[in-house]
Amino acid sequence: MAPTDIHTTLTRRAAIWPALTLAASVAMLGGAWSFQVFGGLQPCTLCIYQRWPYWIVIVLAGLAVLAGRRLAPGGLAVFAAICGLVFLAGAGIAGFHVGVEQHWWAGLSTCGSGGLDDPNMSIEELKAKLLATPLVRCDDVAWSLFGISMAGYNLIISVVLATASAWAAQGFWRKTA
Repeated sequence: MAPTDIHTTLTRRAAIWPALTLAASVAMLGGAWSFQVFGGLQPCTLCIYQRWPYWIVIVLAGLAVLAGRRLAPGGLAVFAAICGLVFLAGAGIAGFHVGVEQHWWAGLSTCGSGGLDDPNMSIEELKAKLLATPLVRCDDVAWSLFGISMAGYNLIISVVLATASAWAAQGFWRKTA
């Protein structure tokens, strides 16, 4: 029996790659949520933006898992390529956040405002919102391990996931030829 490569195995079991990307995205959002709920770390505006790529991949991967065996290698290649681009966009957001944390550049105008930058807000609305909203600045590192912030770890993981998705996409694409 001839040995098979990983792409052949993934092509034969079409739901594996979408399930892996789904699991990775759920794990990343679960980790962020755990830090928020159990660790008491409130997310800043950029932290929230960093979660969007994972939500996008969850929706795409959920649809791909439901499609299952109906996905041909070409469909898997397109799915993996799109996921790679979404993860790469997430790496860009995380990289921007790391730069803001390191004071390499300024953050967004909404960083630290907690949505308090609405010019149409009355004084009473502003006061109520100020008292109810915890102020979380984008340039403050709320947690770090080995000198790497949560945004830094998100950058690393997003690059790894984008690279793995690109590798999977090219392997699936080769199976179409």
